[in-house]
Amino acid sequence: MTQTDDPQKRSSPVLRGVIEVAFIIFLFYSNLLMGEFTVANGAGKTFAQGLADIFTATNFSIAMISACIGYAVFEYLRRKF
Repeated sequence: MTQTDDPQKRSSPVLRGVIEVAFIIFLFYSNLLMGEFTVANGAGKTFAQGLADIFTATNFSIAMISACIGYAVFEYLRRKF
């Protein structure tokens, strides 16, 4: 039996897409959070203040759009090569 014949081991394309988009959003927010605590921005800033600064509707919109574009590009490359 090949690896793709077992339905329990094969994830649905929708689930895989959701996981990949969520991972791209995680990377986006972790990058924003690291930027909040650089020498220029982070003087005396607490972790809670940093989280409050990055979790905005604008940042979430940017993250969703970027994640969908990133997912589309990786899907295209996955199918092409």
